[in-house]
Amino acid sequence: MDVPELLRRAARHLPLAATGEAGTTVADAREYLDHDEWEVALDVLVELGDACRTGTAFWDLLAEAARMMWLSRTERWCHWQRAEVVHGVIRVDLQLVDPGVANGRRTPIPGDGHLRPLWDIGDVTAAGNPDLLVARVWVESQPDLQPGGRAVVRLAPMSPQRWRRLVTGDVITMHEQRPVAGIATVVESVSPASDDRKEYYGA
Repeated sequence: MDVPELLRRAARHLPLAATGEAGTTVADAREYLDHDEWEVALDVLVELGDACRTGTAFWDLLAEAARMMWLSRTERWCHWQRAEVVHGVIRVDLQLVDPGVANGRRTPIPGDGHLRPLWDIGDVTAAGNPDLLVARVWVESQPDLQPGGRAVVRLAPMSPQRWRRLVTGDVITMHEQRPVAGIATVVESVSPASDDRKEYYGA
């Protein structure tokens, strides 16, 4: 299957009334495809898919199209979005500690999901110590998060079922060593799609 066919199939997973933040529509994506502007069409479909909370089959098609176009970051984002359909969405407002204090991060956090820090979400071990959990970090709207910086980030926990009790306003902390490396406030927590919805979309 070539790139245009992958993108056309993905477009069929979206409601015709779907609208992105910039006002783009499915019709716009199809028009770009008609003019062989594949990368622009892909960007429009990615934006629409995020707005619609669409299913796994949609993101599989876009990920494959991005792979065939050598768009590695877009491919990773499509895989990330697919995982959010299955496991749910957690977005937090993360403030890194100042790089001048103990354990302050001195290099940027890469924005595309490679970093896997530990997080204290309030769980404790049998001995009463914090039970730190691993979650990957995707920085929204920018390529990375600078030392001491602040941004909304998405988290992909390694054990997502343990994070589902979090609600908007909860405060959690990020750790790369024992001291706190960042403080985060939950701004969105969305449960995973129902089994029926995942089956419908090809999970």
